Amino acid sequence: MKVLIKNIKGLVQVGENIPQVISGTKMKELPLINDAFLALENGEVVAYGPMSDWEGISDWRDLEVIDASGSFVFPSFVDAHTHSVFAQPRAEEFVDRIKGLSYEEIALKGGGILNSARKLQEMPEDELFESAQLRIDKMKALGTGALEIKSGYGLSVAGELKMLRVIKRLKERNRIPIKATFLGAHAFPAEFKENHRGYIDLIITEMLPLVAAEGLADYIDVFCERNYFSVEEMVEILHAGKKYGLIPKAHVNQFSAMGGVKQALACGALSVDHLEELTQEDVDALRHSSCMPVLLPGCSHFLSLPFGNARLLIDNDIPLALASDFNPGSSPSYNLFQIWSLACVKMKMTPEEAFNALTINAAYALGLSQTQGKIFLGYKGGIVITNEISSLEYIPYSFGENHVQRVLNV
Repeated sequence: MKVLIKNIKGLVQVGENIPQVISGTKMKELPLINDAFLALENGEVVAYGPMSDWEGISDWRDLEVIDASGSFVFPSFVDAHTHSVFAQPRAEEFVDRIKGLSYEEIALKGGGILNSARKLQEMPEDELFESAQLRIDKMKALGTGALEIKSGYGLSVAGELKMLRVIKRLKERNRIPIKATFLGAHAFPAEFKENHRGYIDLIITEMLPLVAAEGLADYIDVFCERNYFSVEEMVEILHAGKKYGLIPKAHVNQFSAMGGVKQALACGALSVDHLEELTQEDVDALRHSSCMPVLLPGCSHFLSLPFGNARLLIDNDIPLALASDFNPGSSPSYNLFQIWSLACVKMKMTPEEAFNALTINAAYALGLSQTQGKIFLGYKGGIVITNEISSLEYIPYSFGENHVQRVLNV
């Protein structure tokens, strides 16, 4: 099957020499071809350029022509941090927060992650899989073309394996790349509230060997935060995961800065995620690393937390990615167009900076730089065609509008 997209108002993030990571002032730059065409054959990009260079197609059989007059075309977003497999929403906690309880207060009374864990234990694996697939279908329709999914609502050997097996099935069902992250260290189960050592041993001696034996995860993550896992506990768990070939990631600095960023970098973390709190020590450590900071403005918005200091990172020539943190408790939105807008409005990122953070840099945060985040000859990833719009910046400006006309290759 051949597809020709012609008369494209702006073909965005396209080229053969786009770097794997974009940082500093270069984040304001966005490769774009005005009045362009894009040709695909069997889902693979075979040609692109300005319409003036298009010489026509000799074989018009089995060809779909899409007229994209007035529309922008760009590679699908990469969502580098999600918790898309869960049993039920937590709308009741939303009301608790409206009444004045903080996220931490809700967690301490048995809500939060432990609430999701209880609900997940009760849901059969097939039902969990089908509900997650429905969410992924909605994510793809809104332009997400690759994503990461974390476990962490199991909090038991059986529960974590159930989640990771569901993620493995989602990988097999969907055309888009899906990365699996083992997050058994998401919270301490109620039965281990006073026995942290016991749960950490369960993760290291029982969960990890089984996860590795079934090949269920690409990454290992730890929620390093007060009332959750200490810096020392995070380091121990990340090192244990590395012995099984899992690449470290870390939830750090969501509510407090405890030195977790520097230690996660020392463990070889591919990304450090959240960073609502950020110290100069963190900035200095990140400046001299190959680790990708991932900011999650949807979580800041929903929990009324500080927004990650994107300008501080960019001004220090540090790259950053953006992600949805889609989950039932602290960021129940998978809409990366909304994340784009929040980054511009609340974090003072330019539309171009935020777009680079949702594509090129997000792909790096998932180890997908070779295949995702940009359009190039041989690209087989998702292609987003917008509605007719006046400019690219109109997208984050008009934050309540669905800008997608069509998505290909998902």
